[in-house]
Amino acid sequence: MKQRFSSLDVKVIAHELSEALVSLRLANIYDLNSKILLLKFAKPNSKQQLLIESGFRCHLTDFARTTSPAPSAFVARLRKYLKTRRVTAVSQIGTDRIIEFQFSDGAWRLYLEFFASGNIILTDASLTILALLRNVPEGQGQEAQRVGLTYTLENRQNFGGVPDLTKERLRAALKTTVDNAVGKKVKKKGADELRRGLATTITELPPILVDHVFRLTNFDSSKKPAEVLENEALEDALFLSLQRAREILGQVTSSPTAKGYIIAKENPRAVEAAIQEAPSHTDKPRGLLYEDFQPFLPKQFEDDPTCKILPFEGYNKTVDEFFSSLEGQRLESRLQEREATAKKKLEAARQDQAKRIEGLQEAQFLNLRKAAAIEANIERVQEAMDAINGLIGQGMDWNDVNKLVEREQRQHNPVAEIIKLPMNLNENIITLLLGEEEEEEETEEENFDYETDEEVTNEPELDKAKATDKRLAIDINLKLTPWNNAKEYYEQKRSAAGKEVKTVQQSVVALKNAEQKIAEDLKKGLKQEKPVLQPIRRQMWFEKFIWFVSSDGYLVLGGRDAQQNEMLYKRYLRKGDVYVHADMHGASSVIIKNNPKTPDAPIPPSTLAQAGNLSVCCSSAWDSKAGMGAWWVNADQVSKSAPAGEYLPAGSFMVRGKKNLLPPALLMLGFGLLFRVSDQSKGKHVKHRLYESDTTAKTKTGAVSAAEDDRRVEEDASESDSEDDDSGDLKQRANPLQSGGSTGSILQEEPSPRPPSPPTEVLADLSVSEETSKPEQTEEPQDEDSESEGEDTPSQSTPSRTGTPSSQQAKKVPPKRGQRGKAKKIAKYKDQDEEDRVLMESLLGVTAAREKAQAEAAAKAKREADAAAALERRRAAQERAKKQIAEHEEIRRMMLEEGVEMLNENEEMEMGPLDALVGTPLVGDEILEVVPVCAPWGALGKLKYKAKLQPGNTKKGKAVKEVVERWRLAAGKKGVVDEKSEDPEKMWPREVELIKGLKVEEVFNCVPVGKVTVMMAGGGQQGGGGGQNGKGVGKGGKGGKSGKR
Repeated sequence: MKQRFSSLDVKVIAHELSEALVSLRLANIYDLNSKILLLKFAKPNSKQQLLIESGFRCHLTDFARTTSPAPSAFVARLRKYLKTRRVTAVSQIGTDRIIEFQFSDGAWRLYLEFFASGNIILTDASLTILALLRNVPEGQGQEAQRVGLTYTLENRQNFGGVPDLTKERLRAALKTTVDNAVGKKVKKKGADELRRGLATTITELPPILVDHVFRLTNFDSSKKPAEVLENEALEDALFLSLQRAREILGQVTSSPTAKGYIIAKENPRAVEAAIQEAPSHTDKPRGLLYEDFQPFLPKQFEDDPTCKILPFEGYNKTVDEFFSSLEGQRLESRLQEREATAKKKLEAARQDQAKRIEGLQEAQFLNLRKAAAIEANIERVQEAMDAINGLIGQGMDWNDVNKLVEREQRQHNPVAEIIKLPMNLNENIITLLLGEEEEEEETEEENFDYETDEEVTNEPELDKAKATDKRLAIDINLKLTPWNNAKEYYEQKRSAAGKEVKTVQQSVVALKNAEQKIAEDLKKGLKQEKPVLQPIRRQMWFEKFIWFVSSDGYLVLGGRDAQQNEMLYKRYLRKGDVYVHADMHGASSVIIKNNPKTPDAPIPPSTLAQAGNLSVCCSSAWDSKAGMGAWWVNADQVSKSAPAGEYLPAGSFMVRGKKNLLPPALLMLGFGLLFRVSDQSKGKHVKHRLYESDTTAKTKTGAVSAAEDDRRVEEDASESDSEDDDSGDLKQRANPLQSGGSTGSILQEEPSPRPPSPPTEVLADLSVSEETSKPEQTEEPQDEDSESEGEDTPSQSTPSRTGTPSSQQAKKVPPKRGQRGKAKKIAKYKDQDEEDRVLMESLLGVTAAREKAQAEAAAKAKREADAAAALERRRAAQERAKKQIAEHEEIRRMMLEEGVEMLNENEEMEMGPLDALVGTPLVGDEILEVVPVCAPWGALGKLKYKAKLQPGNTKKGKAVKEVVERWRLAAGKKGVVDEKSEDPEKMWPREVELIKGLKVEEVFNCVPVGKVTVMMAGGGQQGGGGGQNGKGVGKGGKGGKSGKR
């Protein structure tokens, strides 16, 4: 059986990985064990998982695997360097078994080695090793590998390129083979010698390919290299064969994906009760053992009648199927061993209880026989008791009594022969060997002769053993009479009968406790084991939103955040759809997708109510436990065009016209499971299939659309008259629980139309006044300084009217406050030059303070400039967004008015999967996968598996885990699973298999609320699943009888 990659496998896998992974980003890295890594790559609408087993394999996988709870040191280092990096190249190093992954244009390189013990090496652009899976010491032909050293590529096989295949190269290869064979013992036949010689000299051609072309060209592979060198015709034929091999190599990698072939053989040990294989999209027959896989169909296997060829499209799928099948069989065998061990423990507990009951029954029967024997031999018992009591009454020693009885037995004394030695005289107990009533009647007819010591003869011991084997050994109390001894045995029989009754009653409880304990041990053991491989389920396009299918068959979508609300409006809100929302904080924008073929058909009231229920449950009403009503409008009433001077953030919309109010919603959701069936099976589920094209639906909706248009015209005509009243009513009916702040998903009502010019003029005046007021504010300090200077100036110049003032008058003028100190400083520093002033300022720290103030002022000015530039950029971005929104709204309005269908071809095709989703499979359906869904409780009426969710304190992850675990435990109860998959009231094996494969960490994301309370029916054998009548484990209760969790 093939275990690891060859150079040809590496070449083909590297080619396919280059087509599949280039331009994808590495999302994360996980380790499955010490040698197997799982790399997850992703980009929008594309996800891939790469499985790497060091030294053995590397391929994309379609199966989900359990990862380690914490990353190893090597994986943590890989995450540090490679996480979120984009793959830019994937290639093979020469023709060696090494694959190179380049990230970020070669800034980081990951090398996978598939020879010897294998290795995974991370380097930088200069090939310096940053991390590696295992350190490699230096050896013959092998350089040392450890962190910090340089990873060399020059010595790799054909690193500089594959040389051309020429006759000179072939002749040199044959000579090298002959020279290497000199002095060595040839243990194998010549065919292997030539093939192995070519594999070591012409390394780009693997041996299996060489053998394949030898068979295709009818070349005699038994020729030895020396014979080929001597014969030119043989050399030419060999050259042509190798050229054919080079052509096959080119053909294998000529297309983006290579076709793969798995070579399998019949399994002689296959039995009917084989392990159920993991579901796959291949038609792989059971009872086959996989032997090999190749990117071409080898001639040697094609001609072998014992081999079965399984073709696959894509070499990654081929390798994934080959190794995943082997891995899945190993996992299933371990799980079966654990289950078998648990069954053995349970069977041992049952056998122990059965043995106890059987022992009590045997004790009753034995005591009854002993009492009957005493009554049948009442005289002999009395004689034996009298004899022993007489000897004890004479004061004889107990040992002497035993010796006397033994001597009398040798003399065949009838009384002594029924006494069994030794006697337990210290407890006044003797053991008598008594025959039962029927035996006594036989022995009475016999004549017993008394013999003396001299006449004693030795009889055969075998006859004596046969005579004593039929008698019962009965303990007799010497203090009681024979009748009282019999009565004691009757009492023991009644006591054993009472114990049997109690034991039978308690055994039921004991077995149930044993089953629970063994089930818990099995559950813990199964958690330690990895689950069976399950295919990765590709999510459908609407699963990224909050979604459900209504009871009438309509697809309902809700946004999880403002960005998704925006996406729903721009991409999926089409003509005929309905927009549903609630005036509450955090309420989701919900749209109901109408049939694109009949967009004018009205939406049923039940679907509108369920959509409104979803919008209310996603709001703050869930936590406050106060239900409110929602409203709905048509798609053409919703727009992104904001009034003049306003800007709508992402997730906010304008609604024009009348809102249709819905009744208050119940805060009640449900978690359930939908099953996706095959295309052949979905034909049985013809009810509520809305998204198929049918001509009858168009004819039926003609009159409805005309009536709807008349109704809309009348409403538009009456809206202008009642607009003020409607706005007043809406204000009065505002939600009292609504918070003051508005969120991105809350709709804003457009105000009544009014001329936009006055507000713009007022805003213009305000902006101008603000701009003019700023210079005035900045000039005020200068005015104050000038005024103060003006006050000082007149006071100094008033005495100088008649001429120059005298010194005497100048002295009389009192100096103002501060002038005297200033004059002193002037007088003190009048002789100080500029150099002295700078030196003094530096000593006093004035220079540093001035420089700091200047730096702070410059930084402040820079910050203000940056803020102004950012504000300008935001204004420009808002203007661009407004312009784009206006263009989009104009195009959308024209298309809605003209009735142009805006569905893309891909979107039309993506509406098809809804027909394949069923809540209760029918007999004969081929179930492909399970899809979890969370929806209003009223929309889950037809689901077989469901659980009710109400506001509570349990986190949604724990609640969903509890629900799934209850379904899994119910599958293990007796009589719950219908092996024939015919009873819709019971669980089916395929359903159980899919439920066991659910990952709770991926399932609970469909629940749109945070904390819940789970309401499920109370157990019993109805836990298997509900049917058409709503019975089973999925049936949620409405009140008192439901079990709260």
